[in-house]
Amino acid sequence: MDKIKIFAPATIANVGPGYDIFGLALENIGDTIEMQWTDKKGIHIHPIDGFPDLPTTAEENIAGIVAIEMLKQQKIKRGLDIRIHKNVMPGSGLGSSGSSAAGAAFALNELLGKPFSQTELIQFAMLGEKATSGKAHADNVAASILGGFTIIKGYEPLQVFNIPFPENLHIAIVHPQIEVKTSDSKKVLKKELGLDAVIKQCGNVAGLVAGMMGNDFTLIGASMNDLIAEPIRSFLIPGYKEAKKLALENGAIGCSISGSGPSIFAFTEGKIKAEEIALLFANFYNNLGIANKVYCSGINGNGCEVL
Repeated sequence: MDKIKIFAPATIANVGPGYDIFGLALENIGDTIEMQWTDKKGIHIHPIDGFPDLPTTAEENIAGIVAIEMLKQQKIKRGLDIRIHKNVMPGSGLGSSGSSAAGAAFALNELLGKPFSQTELIQFAMLGEKATSGKAHADNVAASILGGFTIIKGYEPLQVFNIPFPENLHIAIVHPQIEVKTSDSKKVLKKELGLDAVIKQCGNVAGLVAGMMGNDFTLIGASMNDLIAEPIRSFLIPGYKEAKKLALENGAIGCSISGSGPSIFAFTEGKIKAEEIALLFANFYNNLGIANKVYCSGINGNGCEVL
């Protein structure tokens, strides 16, 4: 195979109480990456349409960082051409950097003849996340590569697995057009929690897993309380509390911050309800005078895939 075109889905990380543990992949939202071997030396990354500030040198670009390490491990010195089409703004809280890192790892593995396992691809993609956020976290890239609803069990060694989820679970998302950098949003979090808060958080994590696996929408909603990130990060998002209240009062199952924000997501039972909530989100932020984009999605069970 000399060239390939792939889709790498955007993601929602944390998913309520699952800080740095849970992730899920979105449908039809994410990066498209074209990659091919070239006679030119090195890794050439084209300017990214709509995002002129993103670096194109391989050592600074997320996809380039991933590709450099993969080629190094395979002891391959062929030239590589990479073209990235981004559909999610960096700093949106929808795993924009994770999509690029995961997509690069997946695409290059295909070109190389699939020498690496999915766990190894996640580890390569984590290098890209480390470059942009300062921490090699896996919740976004694992969900993008594997698809579905993913759980990060641990890092030493890396343990990632999928759990079943309700087919009729849909998601309404609003992205207020402001940027919240992951590295900055991590700095504001508390380093310690009291025992009572830890117990409640663990109960919510367990409840959300049981609700997903048992198709129990009531339990999913009751478990979407986060005591780690939401109480602090919500202050970085204009109108967050009001938007969440609006969603819950109009039939959303649960509502929380997507990743580090500023995007907000709401779980719904069915696509129609997701579309209703998305419209309410849009109108709410329009009335605040804040530009925004809204999305509706199911959970993408495929992850990265060849187009």
